[in-house]
Amino acid sequence: MPTPIKMPALSPTMEEGTLARWLVKEGDTVSSGDIMAEIETDKATMEFEAVDEGVIVSIDVAEGTEGVQVGTVIATLAEEGEDPAEAKAAPVKEPQAETKTEKAEPAKAAPAAAAPTPAKAPEPKGDRIVASPLAKRIAEQNGVDLSGITGSGPNGRIVKADVEGAKPASSAVTAPAATPSAPVQTDLPDFDIPHEDDKLNNVRKVIARRLTEAKQTIPHIYLTVDVRLDALLDLRKQLNASLEAQDIKLSVNDLLIKALAKSLAMVPQCNVSFGGDILRTYTRQDISVAVAAPSGLITPIIKDAGNKTVSQISSEMTELAGKARDGKLQPQEYQGGTASLSNLGMFGTKQFDAVINPPQAMILAVGAGEQRPHIVDGALSVATVMSATGSFDHRAIDGVDGAKLMAAFKGLVESPFGLVA
Repeated sequence: MPTPIKMPALSPTMEEGTLARWLVKEGDTVSSGDIMAEIETDKATMEFEAVDEGVIVSIDVAEGTEGVQVGTVIATLAEEGEDPAEAKAAPVKEPQAETKTEKAEPAKAAPAAAAPTPAKAPEPKGDRIVASPLAKRIAEQNGVDLSGITGSGPNGRIVKADVEGAKPASSAVTAPAATPSAPVQTDLPDFDIPHEDDKLNNVRKVIARRLTEAKQTIPHIYLTVDVRLDALLDLRKQLNASLEAQDIKLSVNDLLIKALAKSLAMVPQCNVSFGGDILRTYTRQDISVAVAAPSGLITPIIKDAGNKTVSQISSEMTELAGKARDGKLQPQEYQGGTASLSNLGMFGTKQFDAVINPPQAMILAVGAGEQRPHIVDGALSVATVMSATGSFDHRAIDGVDGAKLMAAFKGLVESPFGLVA
């Protein structure tokens, strides 16, 4: 029987996507690992690989289609040995096991001739209630207790329809407040000004929503320091000379990533996430680095940056930035991170305040290094100075701890041999 190819969940937060481009057509033979399509998710444009072997007998969702829900059948595959013409006319075989990417409600079985057996209660796996991700999310939003619901899905699995008609738990349980979403403006006045309107891609929509939520829900505190770069620039020049044979060229940003990571190790009170009634302190410094990609801003991660050499950081950053610009980043390469770094110095920006990327609790914004009058040992001189501003989640990080982090960062950059020790 033919096998359905469904819209995958290419990131944990993905609920729908845009089928940007098909790379196969009806009648093509595909093997496991072949690239079939490009899908625009809530994070990036990613390639979708074939899992099974066979012949594409139908393309069910045209390329360019937006808002395709995860779990929607987008194409149909005839298995090896099947006649494609017969497979196209045959009913589609649904997979027997639930997959990680499935979010749509399972189809209900056709009624049998005999009286149907009452649906049995969900079979717990340990203490876990068996329910679809969509059902769990609806239950959480509506304050519904899943333990009191009988599931109508396979093996008593709770599905969307079971939860939608259920009543919230007792009034003592308050449903979590809905997260504020970005305001939608559907009718922009033009004032007779010549203009062009471009439809937002999924990445830009998510950026708009998350940044709005961050500014509405996170009390930001901003701390700025001026940092002398002369010693760091001298060290970079020496390191690049020694690394020339390895075809590695360190950037200032590579050294700043290392400096932020070591600062977080020195001031772990800033390497945290706020979780309502808990404060999570991380024991590893994973630095998310803002990169401008064609579809929008994305933040690939240098994991365990505090324990990596600057040459390792440089090589990883070069690879990740290239993949970001090409839309080839995998979810594990941009999801997570314990703190962020955003550098606009290459564009001549002197100083700016960045918006925190939750659930992280801090982001460091660095501007351009420039020649400024500077007091050195009581005498006026000229130095290369950079302004760096830390944005901190004041629910999780006190001002004094933020100040300690900024002082540690300043000290490491101005006396940079600690970055290579």
